[in-house]
Amino acid sequence: MLNKITLVIADDHKIIRDGLKALLSNIADFHVEGEAKDGEKLIELLETMMPDVVLIDISMPKINGLDAIKLMLSVNPATKVIVLSMHEEPDYILKAMQNGAKGYLLKNIDEKELEIAIRTVAAGGKYYNSEVSSIMMENLSRPPVLKMNSEMNISARELEVLKLVADGLSNKMIADKLDISMRTVETHRLNMLKKLQVSNAAELIKKAITMGLL
Repeated sequence: MLNKITLVIADDHKIIRDGLKALLSNIADFHVEGEAKDGEKLIELLETMMPDVVLIDISMPKINGLDAIKLMLSVNPATKVIVLSMHEEPDYILKAMQNGAKGYLLKNIDEKELEIAIRTVAAGGKYYNSEVSSIMMENLSRPPVLKMNSEMNISARELEVLKLVADGLSNKMIADKLDISMRTVETHRLNMLKKLQVSNAAELIKKAITMGLL
């Protein structure tokens, strides 16, 4: 009897989850025992399941993948995590590694490499596909970005708004969640853009991850 490698898939796109489940279910010793459409559901699953490997996307609602990695490992430290994402920015890769991911793969990998990555990580190793490794090697030669310091005077409420922006919430959704006006949300976002010296939300999230704010 084969020793099964148990898996949980976390991605907010059903077509991705279904495709991965169909693909992995064709491998004799792989068993997909659960799936989650967001980080919150993933944490709930891991309260009752103990999979060998979790495949997780970064861009998910409620709790994003990077935060979910830290939370899931606090629930079940033995679970191995592989990020499967379209994000190839060094900041995302580094943050995933810092949060405890044992692998990072871009979504353009082929089926065989995905299988190899899962087996490697399940056995206690680490796996980064060639594109990810190249990105990280290139990034090593760049000067480090300074961490946040008190001179930036970022408020707790601004950080709350920033985290919700990173989770993909609209200004209206943030306003409803925090019980504040949309104008207040817009003011907080504008303040964060100025303080981090960036010009749009994408740059804001990227820099915030680099600085350890997310």
